Amino acid sequence: MTQVADYVLQRLAEWGVERVYGYPGDGINGLLGAFDRAGGSPEFIQARHEEMAAFMACAHAKFTGEVGCCVATSGPGAVHLLNGLYDAKLDHQPVVAVVGQQKRLSLGAHYQQEIALDRLFADVSEFCQMVVHPGQVRHVIDRAFKTALTTRGVATVIIPNDVQEEDAVPSPPKEHGSVFSSVGWSRPRVLPDPDELRRAADVLNAGEKVAMLVGQGAAAAEAEVIEVAELLGAGVAKALLGREVLPDDLPFVTGPIGLLGSKASDDMMRECDTLLMVGTSFPYAEWLPDEGQARGVEIDIDGRMIGIRYPMEAHLVGDAKETLRALVPLLKRKKAGRWRKKIEKDVREWNDLCDRWADQHFGGRINPQAVAAELSPRLPDGVILTADSGSGTNWWARHLKLRDGMRASLSGTLATMGPGTPYAIAARFAYPDRPVIAFVGDGAFQMNGMNEMITVKRYLDRLSGPAPLVFCVFNNQDLNQVTWEQRAMAGDPKYPGSQDIPDVPYAAYAELLGLKGIVCDKPRKVGAAWDEALASDRPVVLEFKVDAEIAPIPPHITTEQGKKAAQAAVHDPERAGIAAKGVRQKLTEYAGHLPGRGKK
Repeated sequence: MTQVADYVLQRLAEWGVERVYGYPGDGINGLLGAFDRAGGSPEFIQARHEEMAAFMACAHAKFTGEVGCCVATSGPGAVHLLNGLYDAKLDHQPVVAVVGQQKRLSLGAHYQQEIALDRLFADVSEFCQMVVHPGQVRHVIDRAFKTALTTRGVATVIIPNDVQEEDAVPSPPKEHGSVFSSVGWSRPRVLPDPDELRRAADVLNAGEKVAMLVGQGAAAAEAEVIEVAELLGAGVAKALLGREVLPDDLPFVTGPIGLLGSKASDDMMRECDTLLMVGTSFPYAEWLPDEGQARGVEIDIDGRMIGIRYPMEAHLVGDAKETLRALVPLLKRKKAGRWRKKIEKDVREWNDLCDRWADQHFGGRINPQAVAAELSPRLPDGVILTADSGSGTNWWARHLKLRDGMRASLSGTLATMGPGTPYAIAARFAYPDRPVIAFVGDGAFQMNGMNEMITVKRYLDRLSGPAPLVFCVFNNQDLNQVTWEQRAMAGDPKYPGSQDIPDVPYAAYAELLGLKGIVCDKPRKVGAAWDEALASDRPVVLEFKVDAEIAPIPPHITTEQGKKAAQAAVHDPERAGIAAKGVRQKLTEYAGHLPGRGKK
């Protein structure tokens, strides 16, 4: 007889799951045996830690649009999943987690590794159910997938290990209490109210200085976003999760927004009289227009999230693509005017400023901005870019210019450390013929990225190939983003006791594992290092020794931030370096406003 565990994997395969990311444990022994018998359909991919498995499942969902799937044992294995699952929850990605549990007989006895998993996963899950009878498996698995897809969230299925080993019941008995579910789901068309569409058109048509802000919810609406921007004469800023919505070579795309954003985006938001937000929950009010400055229209498929970031006059609850299509016939084309010309000029000046910032090196050390700036023109067609959370994310957001067909993502809402490396691994499994490049700080690489190089070694034959797989590590021996946040937000100097981290030979470690390791510690060799890495036929750890004293300068600095940064600098152990380099970088920005600058 087929066991419940075998039927679980069969049902996952029927839902289109090709690989399940996880780590073994006796709480899922039944499932592990079933994976062996399944012959790779679906395949078990062994991460080094359950958290990494959940990140991989989230990345699979982000880059494929399919449901990501992960598996963990009971007790500690289940606990380890949570951070990666919260990443999926907060970035609205469909993920199904299958988790083991102790035998039903022992539950309630304070048994070893017994945790109330239904309570543990209650907040992270849109659906969480423990299977206590073999006849449940079919409808619980089906409902998990339907819920994950419908809510774009996490669904958790808990299966005690004794249930895993019972005889499967593919079709429950026809009796009271039995249900008969099916595999299948289809994406609905979600359209806004017609009266609200007209109200939105009236607001947008009346505006003279329209700014657009798009997020990942607009990912399937590139053509429609461009058409609306052209009709309205608008500029388009992109939230970090919306990086791939539009290519950066469009002259009206102002790039990222916020602390990591561009001055072009910031100026547009400060001066606009109308704001159109599409598929984004960007939360930072200090980077949006002042209340009352601009009239607002928002498009979001989730009515719970609409009109909660900026006061809106029109709330279009609907799919971004469908809603923009319905809106276009109601819009009046604006004459090309000073507003659009100013936006395009600001974009050119910002790109010029980024290039000049990246060209500044101090004391023979590599400016981390140059690492991204040198890569940008070298980006292979169709590349998938991932980033971790840290100061390197600033350069990933500002200096990498995406072309059409490129993909990019990171932990946008949770902003956790750790996902850059597992995201890249999952992207490569999903698209073995596409180039993949991860930007990772040395703190995140030490936290878990180095461990996942062992996963790369484990699947080296699968992850190697003519398309490059590069893990770019920013080695500055500093937890740099938090160090700068301490200075600017708390007014405290750098505290070496929490911020300094060991200098580890990352490239040498990669070579030890049979990967390719490259070290670059000279500014003039940055481009050549990228050329070597991108030409490799095996995965690469590309280690750049970068300057920790280059500040991620925001587009504007508040008076309070300026006061706190000055206060912190008085006693900062790196005060001389950060002062000199900050002044040089700021002077470079001012120089861009001199006659003749920014004309490219």
